[in-house]
Amino acid sequence: MTLPDAVTRPVVVGDDAQSHALAHQLGLALVEAPGSDDLWLHYGEQGLELGGDRRQFGAPVRADLVGGGVAHRRQFGGGRGQLIARACGLKQGVSPEIIDATAGLGRDSAVLASLGSRVLMIERHPVVAALLSDALERAGMMDELKALTQRLYFAHGDSSQTLSELIATSDVAPQVIHLDPMYPHQDKSALVKKEMRLFRRLVGDDTDAPQLLSRALDIATHRVVVKRPKGAPPIEGPSPSHEIVSKNSRYDLYVHRSLKPSR
Repeated sequence: MTLPDAVTRPVVVGDDAQSHALAHQLGLALVEAPGSDDLWLHYGEQGLELGGDRRQFGAPVRADLVGGGVAHRRQFGGGRGQLIARACGLKQGVSPEIIDATAGLGRDSAVLASLGSRVLMIERHPVVAALLSDALERAGMMDELKALTQRLYFAHGDSSQTLSELIATSDVAPQVIHLDPMYPHQDKSALVKKEMRLFRRLVGDDTDAPQLLSRALDIATHRVVVKRPKGAPPIEGPSPSHEIVSKNSRYDLYVHRSLKPSR
């Protein structure tokens, strides 16, 4: 689970056993305090956090599958009427099994699971995978949300290379594959959100999105759903069957066959 040499390498801040284990697992330096230009990982009171210079990146970021913005979307997001649910085919009597092949911090996965779907979250970047794994472990300790977390599964790996193998290790069927690759923005306004700036510094752009789309189209039994910024071109490859558009984003749908209510 160590990082490739070509990416920005955070440091791990701390001197406890958990921090030592994380630094060893990821092949990262363990320090008492980060430098001004460092990205860093640290176990805070609410879990594993990723941060850097606050002027550039704002407050530290952690994955949270049950609270914060996820809880707001779960309670007030519009249920199965919200954009991602419609795109993934959730409706009365239909709760497809979903592969979130670019899971990131797992927010979309958590919302889909809260609406009744079983979701396999796949993340390839080791640091983001560590944040997500930490969040899933914390969420699993909350008895009141056990039904939700029991519908969430996690795998660390590269969907563009080994998607079928990663799916085979779980018991989640690939009825719907959801993709949200990092888009190579040119517009400076796209960097206003400091969290996005932080992740772009860590991860870079997903230049292999066409390869990932091709693999997903081969594997999904019913549809592939791709989240894109509004106005961005579709991923290179086959044209989408249709699209669902909101104010700031768009879902491109590649439909093989319709999702039917379970009997």
